Amino acid sequence: MANNDSPIIGFIGVGSIGRPMAERMLEKYPLVICDLNAMALESFEGRAKTVRTAKELGACADIVFACLPTLDSYEQSILSTDGLTYGGRVRHVVHVGTTGPALVQKMHLTLSKQGISILDAPVTGGVPRASSGNLTVMVSGARDLFESVKAMIRCYSSTVIYLGASPGLAQTLKLINNMLSAANLAVASELLVFGVKAGLDPHQMLEVLNSGTGQNSATLTKIPDHLLPRLFNYGGRLEVVHKDLAMCVQESFRMGLSAPMSQLIASIYMTAIEQDGPDQDMTQVIRHMERAAGVEVGP
Repeated sequence: MANNDSPIIGFIGVGSIGRPMAERMLEKYPLVICDLNAMALESFEGRAKTVRTAKELGACADIVFACLPTLDSYEQSILSTDGLTYGGRVRHVVHVGTTGPALVQKMHLTLSKQGISILDAPVTGGVPRASSGNLTVMVSGARDLFESVKAMIRCYSSTVIYLGASPGLAQTLKLINNMLSAANLAVASELLVFGVKAGLDPHQMLEVLNSGTGQNSATLTKIPDHLLPRLFNYGGRLEVVHKDLAMCVQESFRMGLSAPMSQLIASIYMTAIEQDGPDQDMTQVIRHMERAAGVEVGP
């Protein structure tokens, strides 16, 4: 940490969910913001110091919150010789993305040799809850590090659950959460298509489901707010969603589990990618189902 009582805080990765998280933190803490995309940095100009490379950030920040989209981006930004840890100053990394436990454990082993600690602290709740500061955060890693950054985490979260000292526990729970969330959306989409094909109104279907036992996060928010209006702007790309689902299946296999339902859900999102492209919003998982049924679950 810095030699004074106020460590310098960095934030790397201000994409769709990282940006509102950083915005929330900026309300209470000065930040140094880093992103390879110059356009992503524009909204922070004049409000925070900005840098373009991970190594630059590692040279000026003591604690860095990392919110990156892929495993490769974490490898490059944190572990490579041009990465964060070779900046010379950073001492703590708060890993808020989803990479699965294996990479977090690798980072823990590598960074500890450099005197750098990592806190495994992925988030769930999506872009809308990031913007309102109501994310849920699951945390694993050294308890003392958690306690020292908990107030920072609280800037963008309403629920914080500490799971234990072992880095990777939080990633495992995040994969479980993401699989269940994606399953809710895929199954709800399929059944809405079924209902519309049978002549039911989708709004009435949601009214019944959300007041009954069929209620879930997809029927409560993703479908009424982003799918039914045909906005498809929830904020999670199909490619990123499938990455998480594939990691969940792989972790299940690693533990000797067959995970047939998880495999099926992952395959549904892969079909969406193959038909509509990897950069489409996750709520567009319904599109290939609609085409197959010859109906549209419209506004």
